[in-house]
Amino acid sequence: MVLVNPETIATYTAKGWWGHQTLWGLFVQQLGLRGDAEAVVDACNRSDFTHGAPRRLSWRELGQEVDRFSLLLLQQGLRRDDIVVIHLPNGVEQFVVYLACARLGLIVTPVPVQYREHELAHILSITAATAAITFTHIGRAGHGHQAAAMYQQLGKANASLRTVLAWGPDVPSGVVSIDAAWPQTLGAPQQAQLAQAERDAAVTANDVFSICWTSGTEAAPKGVPRSHNEWLIVPPSIIEAGQLEPGARLLNPFPLVNMSGLSAALVTWLVLGGTVVQHQPFSLSVFLQQLREERIDYTVAAPAILNMLLQDERLLDGIDFKRLKRIGSGSAPLSEWMVCGFAERHGVQIVNYFGSNEGAALSGSDIDIPDPALRAQYFPRAGVPGLDWHVSTTRKIKTRLVDLASGADITAPGQPGELRFQGPTVFSGYFRAPEMTARTFDEQGFYRTGDLFEIGGEQLQYYRYVGRSKDLVIRGGMNISSEEIEGLLAACPGVQEVAVVGVPDRILGEKLCACVVSAPGQRVSLDDLVQFLRGQQRVAAYKLPEYLLQVDALPRNPVGKILKRELREQARALAPETV
Repeated sequence: MVLVNPETIATYTAKGWWGHQTLWGLFVQQLGLRGDAEAVVDACNRSDFTHGAPRRLSWRELGQEVDRFSLLLLQQGLRRDDIVVIHLPNGVEQFVVYLACARLGLIVTPVPVQYREHELAHILSITAATAAITFTHIGRAGHGHQAAAMYQQLGKANASLRTVLAWGPDVPSGVVSIDAAWPQTLGAPQQAQLAQAERDAAVTANDVFSICWTSGTEAAPKGVPRSHNEWLIVPPSIIEAGQLEPGARLLNPFPLVNMSGLSAALVTWLVLGGTVVQHQPFSLSVFLQQLREERIDYTVAAPAILNMLLQDERLLDGIDFKRLKRIGSGSAPLSEWMVCGFAERHGVQIVNYFGSNEGAALSGSDIDIPDPALRAQYFPRAGVPGLDWHVSTTRKIKTRLVDLASGADITAPGQPGELRFQGPTVFSGYFRAPEMTARTFDEQGFYRTGDLFEIGGEQLQYYRYVGRSKDLVIRGGMNISSEEIEGLLAACPGVQEVAVVGVPDRILGEKLCACVVSAPGQRVSLDDLVQFLRGQQRVAAYKLPEYLLQVDALPRNPVGKILKRELREQARALAPETV
């Protein structure tokens, strides 16, 4: 399935930005080079979130498991361009699945482990996914979510979902047990079958590899398709900004479901021929243990986590900062104190990232912004004529800052505007959503990020993030559409009106607060709202409100628009401590 138009492909190929390499072809190359080197490593606390003991696989062992899984997918009748939902916690199995699908031309659509029937029904209806791959349960044994059984039920309402495959014990009837079904040995006939399947699939670098999901002002998640070329254009911004060498060891705390996780822990890993150490779910003690024991060269962490670590230097004891010289961070503004502190006390440079699933990305690293104090506030004004930067991606994109009221380009400092992107990193459009795609690109073909920046620096060489124009709450790096939760809560008994805003949180960045006008004669509680969303609407746990602000009326402007700024100010007082 190729979704990018031929003219765009021809243009980017002629410039040398896109090529003919596929993710599977890159794996085969690294397999020949790396052999017995360590490739992927499970989190040491695997038993906290699913079955089985932690495993370590070499490149050769990973290749053998990919062969076996590829045969199983063929046996289940899956073929090129079939869409497969991937519902897995971070673990070695994800690499087996993604590589097998890349090989056979299957399109992966990974979803967060927190997703439930509400989100999945929407995704299944859009994609008409043929199969789902998951675990029998996700969570501590005896207490986890029964993921395989959930997909079995979803299949009854979605005729396209004909196959559910699962790892783990107690596989429900009608679900394919991967442990029992995949071939234990591979002889010459099986290898010949795989070779023929690859020839039949004839995967190209412009075929869609994945459809990831993002939330914006629209209530429902939006599918972002990316081809092999669209993924392989991303790693230079990570490798160059992080100054990573071939064979680097990467610690991945992000879910392998979107740009944050897949760009670093899958695609960059393939380019480097390195090692990925998985982390799931986020645990500070486990994260620090992995940094100490796994010889990590590069990782990423939320700003709040880095602030916490620098505030208590004892937590950093035993970490080899002669090896871990750079740490990526983003999704929220960075503290100047933190960025400067890591540089001055430990010689660690913090790389400041801004990005989205749609492919809008900026990276502020010490090779382009040496001063840590400036790097905490600014990003390179990439893709602007007359400004040159070391990270090569900046020379392949164009950016413009646009005044939302007038539509005019902003070139003067200190004036907020929407940052817009164009270039080979940017997606071609939302999956099967032409009207939404049309609204997302402006008249010049630039992607509208919905994020507000202003120009800064003595030579007007920087962008500075100032806020969001889209109504999002970002909890632990996950985007939550306020409109989606508001629409669901509007049906909750006892709710007359509702608005959802973010409350600052020291660890997660933000948490959800439901601002509710109760129906006459009623008084809803936070537990009422949570039970309604969890029990009746079946939404992901991370989208549940954690604060309730009871109000007599929602504040509005003269034309009736809710003044969320006032609600945020009131809701902020509910937090036990402010950021």
